[in-house]
Amino acid sequence: MAAIFALAGLAFTAVFVAITAITLGLVFKTILRLVLLPLLLVKFLVLGILMVIVGPILFLVGLLVFGVLAVAFALPLLPLLAVVALVWFLAKSSHRPAVA
Repeated sequence: MAAIFALAGLAFTAVFVAITAITLGLVFKTILRLVLLPLLLVKFLVLGILMVIVGPILFLVGLLVFGVLAVAFALPLLPLLAVVALVWFLAKSSHRPAVA
């Protein structure tokens, strides 16, 4: 029976220590964030200005890369396009116009 009481006492102590550590950690984290809030605001301001400047450049580079990749992936389809154009021209040349 004494072992059960000892185990319960150890469990109570462990829970108390864990809750105390978590509470102290949250208090420390809150104080640290309040102290560093001006630096966080400056970081957001600098990143915002940087994205306004760099954003359009990244957009143009992305469009250029998309165009190059589109041409690179469409290049193997050129022989098929030539065959389709040949069939279309042959079909169009054998068709007589409705009004002469």
